[in-house]
Amino acid sequence: MIRSMTGYGRAEAVSDARKLTVEIKSVNNRYLDFNIRMPRRFNFLEAKIREVLKESVLRGKVDVFITCEEYADEAGALKYNEALAGEYIAHMRHMAETFGLSSAITPADIARAPEVFTIGDISTDGEELWEMLLPVLKSASERYNEAREAEGERLKTDVLLKLDHLGGLVEHVIEHEPEIMEAYKKKLTDTLSEILEDRSIDESKIAAECVLYADKISTDEESVLLRSHIRQMKDELGKSGSIGRKLDFLAQEMNREANTTLSKAGDLMTADIGIEMKTDIEKIREQIQNIE
Repeated sequence: MIRSMTGYGRAEAVSDARKLTVEIKSVNNRYLDFNIRMPRRFNFLEAKIREVLKESVLRGKVDVFITCEEYADEAGALKYNEALAGEYIAHMRHMAETFGLSSAITPADIARAPEVFTIGDISTDGEELWEMLLPVLKSASERYNEAREAEGERLKTDVLLKLDHLGGLVEHVIEHEPEIMEAYKKKLTDTLSEILEDRSIDESKIAAECVLYADKISTDEESVLLRSHIRQMKDELGKSGSIGRKLDFLAQEMNREANTTLSKAGDLMTADIGIEMKTDIEKIREQIQNIE
């Protein structure tokens, strides 16, 4: 199933000791980029968290937020470093004497000094934390992937509709090319008739000129390649996994053929179709940028 690189998932678990919440959200990115924010005591689990997420995420900028609210009495215990506070006071008084400054020091001044007050981490067994975190992480990941799959299906439907419209434009170019040649032949014949008046026209020379003109404006090759790229893109949209890069490559190739078709346009109608083709392809590229 196709997945978008944009999604969101959230899950939580509550026990007597704590409430654990995991949120996952992502946007499109060329590569896989994880940004995990969590309490310090979970840092040792980062490698395991990445491994779990990599099972289902192949591309995108993924932000993971893990929060933990402790209910135990020792949760968030405030620690006071009295020895360090004494050193701060001694140094402040020395500075006051040296520079002739006021030596009025308040508890608030010391409290703002680094490491005087710290929040003590709860000594929780690592396995216990992982056993509680893993199912929450998997649940959030499942919801996140469900959101990406739903968005992926929407993108797939939209791209297929645009490909059908683009295919119709290609067929119109193919059908219209003989009309262009016939119009050119008539214009050439009329022009020569006026120039030569009553003298006979060499039909073989007109035919040769039409052949040269047809070769110059022929878009057969471009149309065949566009048909092929459209078919390949539809085939890729029927697959699962990371197909975004392949789709982007095909869109670039389609844009190249549309540019050539436009540059060869022998009449206003073909030029208009070429512009419309380029517009469709650009819309397709915008959509597939979000496909994993």
